Amino acid sequence: MATQEPMAIAMRLRNQLQAVYKMDPLRNEEEVKVKIKDLNEHIVCYLCAGYFIDATTITECLHTFCKSCIVKYLQTSKYCPMCNIKIHETQPLLNLKLDRVMQDIVYKLVPGLQENEDNRIREFYQSRGLDRIVQPTAEESVADCTGLPYTTFDHSKAHYYRYDEHISLCLEKQSSSKDKNKHILQKYVRCSIRAEVRHLRRVLCHRLNVVPPHVQLLFNNESLPDHMTMKQLYLSRWYGKPAPLILYYSVREKRR
Repeated sequence: MATQEPMAIAMRLRNQLQAVYKMDPLRNEEEVKVKIKDLNEHIVCYLCAGYFIDATTITECLHTFCKSCIVKYLQTSKYCPMCNIKIHETQPLLNLKLDRVMQDIVYKLVPGLQENEDNRIREFYQSRGLDRIVQPTAEESVADCTGLPYTTFDHSKAHYYRYDEHISLCLEKQSSSKDKNKHILQKYVRCSIRAEVRHLRRVLCHRLNVVPPHVQLLFNNESLPDHMTMKQLYLSRWYGKPAPLILYYSVREKRR
């Protein structure tokens, strides 16, 4: 029943959108106009009662909200605010997905919404003296012979994680009673949220000149699996805390 309701809403939205563009130039029919308020139930966030900004959909039930609204809501709940379905047993934020199609629809339907949002974001960064990196849109980029978009820089030399969201880390050596000040390193790292624990271990191994099996990454004495991404680590263990995310590493001494 929970899965049928979003489908019914999507069908109603599609029918109403088709009515907006219901004009056949070959038959010279008149254009049918629909008031924006008739579509509000499909493009307004249930939590803030405003138009979707960074529309984000729950993958379990397909209900959509503003990204900031649903992330804040899930700090104290793991259930969908509309249908009360359980999103995830322990980490509900992992079952959220940006809905770019819905956001494009909202921007096209609501006059001035995208411009106002862009201006608000620009003012936010300027007031804090920060540089904003914007990923080129499909309209701004041009496709080359390989089908990949490019702008003024050479994408063949661009970093794979160039436009990723980043996270700040502090890597500290785990202290022990037998520590003889060997392999001491306190490193501040800024990396992609898609980076995995195994990538950090390789960086440490390179800096410490040891082999990977001798280095272990920990969070509060908990050994971290190699496949865990920085996003998963942040959402499950550091969400809401100030940067940087503090991790510890231990180095196993070589046997003689």
